[in-house]
Amino acid sequence: MPTVKPVGGRGLTRRGLVGAALAAGVSVPMGIAGQTGRAIAATADPGPVRLTLPQPTGPYRVGTVSLHLIDRSRRDPLAGPRRYRELMVSVWYPARDVRDHPLAPWMTAASMRVLLDSAGFDPHAALAPLTAGHEGAPVRHPGRRLPVVLYSHGAGSHRSDTTIVVQELASHGYVVVTVDHTYDGFSEFPDGRVTVREEDSDATPWTYTDDVRFVLDQIADLAAGNNPDATHAPLPAGLGAALDLGRIGMFGWSKGGTATALTMGTDRRVRAGLSLDGPMLSQPLPTADLYRPFMLMTAEFSRAAEPAVAEFFTHLRGWRLNVQATDAVHSSYGDNQWLVPQLARIIGMSDEELAGWVGALDPARAVRIGQAYPLAFFDQHLRHRGGHLLNGPSRSFPEVMFIP
Repeated sequence: MPTVKPVGGRGLTRRGLVGAALAAGVSVPMGIAGQTGRAIAATADPGPVRLTLPQPTGPYRVGTVSLHLIDRSRRDPLAGPRRYRELMVSVWYPARDVRDHPLAPWMTAASMRVLLDSAGFDPHAALAPLTAGHEGAPVRHPGRRLPVVLYSHGAGSHRSDTTIVVQELASHGYVVVTVDHTYDGFSEFPDGRVTVREEDSDATPWTYTDDVRFVLDQIADLAAGNNPDATHAPLPAGLGAALDLGRIGMFGWSKGGTATALTMGTDRRVRAGLSLDGPMLSQPLPTADLYRPFMLMTAEFSRAAEPAVAEFFTHLRGWRLNVQATDAVHSSYGDNQWLVPQLARIIGMSDEELAGWVGALDPARAVRIGQAYPLAFFDQHLRHRGGHLLNGPSRSFPEVMFIP
């Protein structure tokens, strides 16, 4: 078994980790967030319960495949002497035949145990949910190629933390590529190595941007008919031929939202960007004028609360929009808003403790918001499909405010 280094010092309370993370403008994933410094013991239930995810609403079944990528242009000292930067990514897409293709788990079993343990929970308290993605299923793409969207996670998190949004997009005909930023979150490689957030990692939003631009190169290689996987593992039938490199978007949560802004400012291959409560804090800041569409879904890092977000908004010279859900907290637009309440019931978390994780926004409403608004944004700007959801406040989503 590989040796796994836990995230954070055991002498720090989870409250302290949350405060430090928010002060630094980074995400607060399940792995380091919470409100009390004590570990919460599991109930007497003899076996772990499998958490669940809501189903996507699109007309297509979903397929997924993981790829192990190696960037031989970048040395990575955290990986060891003479080692290169390694990344795990997942590709999600509409599938045409899912028979004999099992559902993919939200995380690997080993990563899920480390994630729970790092948060002070019993690592065996719950099993990772199954996603809507069928592993290795052939790709469905009748007619034209499919638009591509990349996803960048928050600091200390993982590429699965917004799977609800990812599989929603895939079910509506997008190819979505999610990226693990190694040593700044939880990941597992095909050889069984489990990596976590390293205390001596100097990963910044610019590191994320370097990762994403490398992944963009690998997507182009894939579209050209090559297999960029490090071991050339089999790819789903039709995957490369499905990719439309002229219609690429990107979104990210927290630090990944900042990386989305930075990537948009440095790589014109990305045609539209969406930030899920990104603090826009980096050195240097994302101050390039952008004439391509960009949308902010803010919560704790609103323009009123974070000057860097307000400053970034002034550099959006093209189509721009800022929406915000009432009672949203930093993690409300991701999977934690749905999964943590389930975990709370399993382990006996108090209502007060639960509120510290997810705030007051109803999880079911958060899911609908997270499914509807990113889809409407990318439909409008990558597919040029008309719709009214982004034109102003909606009766269907009374919680969502449009910030002028």
